[in-house]
Amino acid sequence: MKNIVFLLNAKLRNNIFKQEDIDALSRIGNIVFNTDEEGPDADRAKELIRDANIAITSWGCPRLDRDILQHAPDLELIVHAAGTVKGIVSDEVWRRKIRVSSCAYPLGIGVAETALGFTITALKNMWNLARNTREGKWAEGRDKVREVYGVTIGVIGAGRAGRHYIKLMKNFDVDILLYDPTVDEQQAQEMGVKKVELEELLTKSDVVSIHAPSIPETYHMINKETLALMKDNAILINTARGSLIDEGALVEELKKGRLFACIDVTDPEPPAEDHPFRSLPNVILTPHIAGAVNNGLYRIGKYAVKEIQAYVKGEKMDGEVFENKLSILA
Repeated sequence: MKNIVFLLNAKLRNNIFKQEDIDALSRIGNIVFNTDEEGPDADRAKELIRDANIAITSWGCPRLDRDILQHAPDLELIVHAAGTVKGIVSDEVWRRKIRVSSCAYPLGIGVAETALGFTITALKNMWNLARNTREGKWAEGRDKVREVYGVTIGVIGAGRAGRHYIKLMKNFDVDILLYDPTVDEQQAQEMGVKKVELEELLTKSDVVSIHAPSIPETYHMINKETLALMKDNAILINTARGSLIDEGALVEELKKGRLFACIDVTDPEPPAEDHPFRSLPNVILTPHIAGAVNNGLYRIGKYAVKEIQAYVKGEKMDGEVFENKLSILA
């Protein structure tokens, strides 16, 4: 029997894990809960993680560094019930050969579904039409409606969210272009997309959906020069990270009225109360809801349990994170 420790606080645990998930884990081993409503800080983590074989972390947990891990000599696996593990893992984790799994995939499903929603509603001009009807108008703006048919969709980044977005878009009669330096031609063919350079994607796409990780190489990859390449009436969707866009450059381009943007993430968050994203008529701004919110969080708990079940059976973990791949992950 494994000793399984929930490092995440009680409130978050209840928001992510259903009772059926807890029951499934209890059949695997002994469970230790963090009953606190906040935290934990490093000292509390040391108390909880003692004797643990498996640690479940999430938002609000401290980095598991040498100081903490020396109190957990038997730790074998960290399952991060959230997205990126960069704030959790340390060099000491890899040195001790502790395996790590991330729940980025279930989060990516929500991100991709949100991007699909933005794609459909923005192409159909629903946001502007809804405003018009509230103002007493009716048919004004219908000439700007486009169907998800015969258009070109550009996808920047084929990680978990990007690949699921591509999978969803394959249900429509559209052309899909992909820019991702880590994907080769064969992988692109297997996904049913055309691999292109960023410049070609921006020039040809009617919709550009960003799913790239936030790493130094992608900082402000959407900037004055790249925005200028986009077609008139193109739609830019960002459900990834705010740092990927030079917001000042995007604001200047949006003021020209030739682009439409759906923005779920900003840099920083939240944006200032007088940020132009809040007032420009050709921007839809949402408060970072693309991942998992409310009932969607339970998708993470279910996935975390499956990862632990796979681990104890000696099977491959779908969300395992490896040290040599960490630099290209979100």
